[in-house]
Amino acid sequence: MPAKQVLIAVDQLANTLVGGFADETISARMYRTRNPFRHVVDVLFFWDMTGRKRHCELSYESELLRRHLPKGYRK
Repeated sequence: MPAKQVLIAVDQLANTLVGGFADETISARMYRTRNPFRHVVDVLFFWDMTGRKRHCELSYESELLRRHLPKGYRK
């Protein structure tokens, strides 16, 4: 679990450095802003799918549901 948290932190830092929200991943931002390159990211993370939902959409939903946070911080 710690390695996953470090990867999320690096992703969020990179997103912040390019003008995004501090607590948002690049994939979630790409879905939220309807960035056309999100399809490239979806292909790169081809294994991250649930039904018709692909990586960027799942990342966006994960942000909304605060899944990346410890259980004590979730609603």
